[in-house]
Amino acid sequence: MIRYFTAEEILLVHSLVIDETGGSHGVRDRHAILSLVEAPKQKVFGKELYKTVFEKSALYIRNIIHFHPFVDGNKRTAMTLAGVFLDNNNFFLSVEKDNIEIFALRVVSEKLEIMDIAIWLEKHSARRVRKSE
Repeated sequence: MIRYFTAEEILLVHSLVIDETGGSHGVRDRHAILSLVEAPKQKVFGKELYKTVFEKSALYIRNIIHFHPFVDGNKRTAMTLAGVFLDNNNFFLSVEKDNIEIFALRVVSEKLEIMDIAIWLEKHSARRVRKSE
């Protein structure tokens, strides 16, 4: 079962990113945050629009980077949120920090779409092996 974010969790991740890396706290577009909560769950004719965890994670990245819901730290928050989402759903990003930053800039400069972002995420992720208790 997929574990999605609540609006409060998205805001918490943003706050932690700003506390850790600097910048200004604040929400520029609360509606964009609220739509981000529901967007990965969308269905069309009863079928999920975003089928994989990578597509859902890519949606978080694309929507935050393109729609700028925060006053500051949108790219940092988008990439962090995607990493946490993957971790919550038994995957982890296996890529160096510099490459994550470079990719976030590519999302902007190349106007990457969800499938392009999802392909990159899948290529740079690995399934988390959970030890049974």
